[in-house]
Amino acid sequence: MTDAQLIRRVIKPALWVLGVAPLLYLLNRTRLGDLGFDPIRTITHFTGRTAITILFITLTVTPLRRLTGWNPLIKVRRLIGNFAFFYALIHFLIYAVFDRELSPVGLGEDIAKRPWITVGFTTFLILLTLAITSPQAMGRKLGKRWQTLHRLIYLAAGLAVLHFTWAQKKDIRLPLIYAAVLAVILGSRLVLRPRIAVRRER
Repeated sequence: MTDAQLIRRVIKPALWVLGVAPLLYLLNRTRLGDLGFDPIRTITHFTGRTAITILFITLTVTPLRRLTGWNPLIKVRRLIGNFAFFYALIHFLIYAVFDRELSPVGLGEDIAKRPWITVGFTTFLILLTLAITSPQAMGRKLGKRWQTLHRLIYLAAGLAVLHFTWAQKKDIRLPLIYAAVLAVILGSRLVLRPRIAVRRER
């Protein structure tokens, strides 16, 4: 089996199963009435954490590719990133529909007056932009600008953690763990890049 076949027949189907699994888990909890005393809050928090987690996994693809030397791994990054956007979209829609009742005025007031909403909405817009421009056709159309644009994923990850931290208000232990994980992921990129450069020189 070639690398391309392995990606297409095994890895991508497995990623689809893993990507849909959190949604199926949430739907099952909803069916069982196991969402606690505030179901909307539970769903909002779950989808937000899921989006951040998948976003972090997206960021690990390049370090893993550099560490293993298996370049075909980069072909799954777009799929993983789109799942991050998918859960961010659900997260935003739950808030917009149930908290703001799709009121443009209410949404505008929250975005303008509540810092964690401002940061969260900015993160959502970045992920939306990345999802729209993720197809290969858009990459060919944008050329070198595509790579520059998609570096915004690092900003989105940082803003997502900040949004999570501010939204928690009091107990920020979990957001701090997310921040530490992000620091390790970004640090690994800096550490691995010089090593690859040295190997090439040899």
